[in-house]
Amino acid sequence: MTAAPASNFIAEIEQEILGSLLMVGSVTAALGIVKPEHFVEPLHRRIFENMLLAHDRYGSSSIAIVFKLFPEDEAAQWSKSLGRPLSAYLAALASNTVHGVAGFKNSIPNLLSQSARISLAVEAENIAAAANYPGVDPGALIRNATRAFDDIASGLRSGTRSRTRFSLSEAADVALDEVQHAMSNGGGITGITWGLSDINRLTGGIHRGEMVVLGARPSMGKTAVGLGVGVKAAQAGAGVGFISLEMGANRLAMRALTDIAYDWNVRIPYSDLITGNVSEKDFEKICDAKQRLNSLPLWIEQQSGLSISDLRVKVERMQDVAERAGSKIDLLIVDYLQLVAASSRYSGNRNNEVSEISAGLRQIAREKDLAMIALSQLSRGVEGREDKRPMLSDLRDSGSLEQDADTVAFLYREAYYLEKAKGKDEEEEFERSEKLADCQNKLEFIIAKQRNGAVKTVDLFVDIACSAVRNAARSF
Repeated sequence: MTAAPASNFIAEIEQEILGSLLMVGSVTAALGIVKPEHFVEPLHRRIFENMLLAHDRYGSSSIAIVFKLFPEDEAAQWSKSLGRPLSAYLAALASNTVHGVAGFKNSIPNLLSQSARISLAVEAENIAAAANYPGVDPGALIRNATRAFDDIASGLRSGTRSRTRFSLSEAADVALDEVQHAMSNGGGITGITWGLSDINRLTGGIHRGEMVVLGARPSMGKTAVGLGVGVKAAQAGAGVGFISLEMGANRLAMRALTDIAYDWNVRIPYSDLITGNVSEKDFEKICDAKQRLNSLPLWIEQQSGLSISDLRVKVERMQDVAERAGSKIDLLIVDYLQLVAASSRYSGNRNNEVSEISAGLRQIAREKDLAMIALSQLSRGVEGREDKRPMLSDLRDSGSLEQDADTVAFLYREAYYLEKAKGKDEEEEFERSEKLADCQNKLEFIIAKQRNGAVKTVDLFVDIACSAVRNAARSF
């Protein structure tokens, strides 16, 4: 055992925190933030461990109780190393504190920062040593390093998290500010706009710190809706990040261009842009739409196989880019949730993997104070029913999606299934054709769960070929 700290600066930070807690006889102010492993000095780590033990057993972390929790032989060894009785050292910690618990706003982040720096140095040494072996798998080394760095970053974030405790009066002040904002903009929106007035009225917009899960089967239009919402939110002034784990940024840009041109009564199918089957006149309109896109605070990250740790890094980089552009990320759209790479913690258990991903996305929304839309694939069980409208049980792989989401909405296009069907006879085929004509441009937005509002189905207008989603009242 040694009581010699790594440096006087490290020792002073640790002594200030321990002394402040011993002075008040309670460890409550540090619970959930400070952990024993954050202390570099071994003796300080042991003192804090005993403080936590004293709190659990006796509800107090007084000097007398903390000292008694040291076994006699251990206390004797520490006394010898210190050159004075351990009890005297504990008393000195309490009496020499400068700022007390009131100074934790600065001292705890300093403690976590020094712990993170030392942990990073140790991890860097381990990576350097492992990388020198010719047979090492670089991919595995990178994954392990990413997880280790994310663990370190997670510990660092815990000391800089935003305020979590409010009086009811303070919370009411914030609530009234939101209501006043909704009244002043005339649209009843307290969050970020969906770009769809009917959805805004039901939800109040997309709210910071909350996660919306938007689920659908393939070809229902979830990417078109997700991107369309992003474009409309950016047009309204919100900074938007779109993380695509499936489609390339250039393909998404083509969809956005046809969507914007649609507002000018220019209907250019997305597939025609891909094949170049566009007239000179329509190409000029697309160029005009490109000019409109240039000014939007919308950034796209295209990369498959991203983990939650990777996503967090991508979001932070997006925030840096947005800040340099005079904006910020207000809304994050992830396309789509099941393509996020799971950690090795629950390897082979898909239910637990998706639960981990869902919880990670929600945590990012809360930590970064942004609104989150996570697009989600639905299970194939939908296809086996006569009524193929999705329900909560269709959320793929995990019930945690329903639990973690503040809002769950589904997309359903009856026209998709009618286009695939064939009537058994001439009369049935006529009925199918009639029904298809009636719902060709109908998209059902099914709000299946909403913590702060009603569950309801809203009919929207959709032109899948042009990636355009509008209010149902829109007609041409």
